[in-house]
Amino acid sequence: MSKEGFVYILASKPNGTLYIGVTNDIVRRVHQHRNGEGSDFVEKYDVTRLVHLEHFDDIEDAIRREKQLKPWRREWKLELIREHNPTWDDLSEEACRTHGPR
Repeated sequence: MSKEGFVYILASKPNGTLYIGVTNDIVRRVHQHRNGEGSDFVEKYDVTRLVHLEHFDDIEDAIRREKQLKPWRREWKLELIREHNPTWDDLSEEACRTHGPR
C-alpha cells in the first residue's frame, strides 16, 4: 500500500522568501521547520508560514509535483499561492486539524 504525501510551500511573509518541500507527514514536517530542524535554508531565512498545501494519496505523485513546482518562475509560484490563499494565511492549524493524528 502506498503512503500519502504532501507538497507544501512555506513563506517568510506575504510575497517573501519561499521554500517548496514534500513530506509524508505534514504535521511533523511543519513542526520540524518551526523548530529549526531539517532545513538550513528554512532556518536561515525564517521561512515557517505554511501558505500552500497539496495532498496526494500516493507519495510518488507528491514527489513528482514537487519536482514540477521547484523550477517554476517565482511569479508562477506566487500566483499559485494567491489563487488558493489570497490573504497568505498560515495554513498550519488547518493542516494539523485535517491531517493530524486520527
